[in-house]
Amino acid sequence: MPNQPAPHAVLSFAVSDPSGGGGLQGGLLTIAALGAHPLSVLTGISVRDSVRSEGLQATDGDWVADQARALLEDMPVHAFVIGQLASPENATEVADVLTDYPDLPVVFAPDPGSAGDPLDEEEMLEALCELLVPQSTVLIADGELARRLTSDEEEQQDSDITSAEYARRLLEFGAAQVLLTGAREPGPQLVNSLYGSTGVLRTDAWERLPGSFHGAGDTLAAALATFLAQGMELSAAVYAAQSYTWQALAQGWRPGMGPSFPNRFCAWSRP
Repeated sequence: MPNQPAPHAVLSFAVSDPSGGGGLQGGLLTIAALGAHPLSVLTGISVRDSVRSEGLQATDGDWVADQARALLEDMPVHAFVIGQLASPENATEVADVLTDYPDLPVVFAPDPGSAGDPLDEEEMLEALCELLVPQSTVLIADGELARRLTSDEEEQQDSDITSAEYARRLLEFGAAQVLLTGAREPGPQLVNSLYGSTGVLRTDAWERLPGSFHGAGDTLAAALATFLAQGMELSAAVYAAQSYTWQALAQGWRPGMGPSFPNRFCAWSRP
């Protein structure tokens, strides 16, 4: 029987999430659900359930690079998605790998985690900003994370700094585009804005769903990387990724004692 055409491949760098709600597993489920082939590089091992993360052990930096290069030397990859990195060494190795593939889209969604949080460390924040933000096709962050990445401790208390200013700073760090989400903002609508060098490229408003969710950010990032891998134009891919994520959350379920998980295999019509 002749070989079938291979689906587009998306390579994900992230910490494991044994619950399957987010992290590496959540991203891989999303990529597969959207018809691409998921490839994975484990950046750390977490101990967590649907409620909380109780521990995090980073993967040795050399192992991160070796995992990625073994895959990249064997098969074509069409996009990268980067989630939580468990150490500055992880960030260095991932950045070194990406340098060899400058033409592939990179979706970077730093994940602050909830236990053993590496983003609390100044060295980690510097590594992300200096090494990975400049290689990002799209950096995804909510307002709180944007503040942590771009402001010192004193400035983080200044509520007068606008989202547009945080986006401008991230663009100055080298990100090609920045998608700022309203995930932590109040109001009946969740408003997400995509920024580029010329300002706001698009703004989308979504009905804010009741309850809380685990894995929404990982789903959005993996969906965007998948659509870019499949050749969708950037603005359309950003909208499609939001639409898919919203519908996955709207049809989500609560598997344990924690928040709801996205239904990544939801009924969804591509815009």
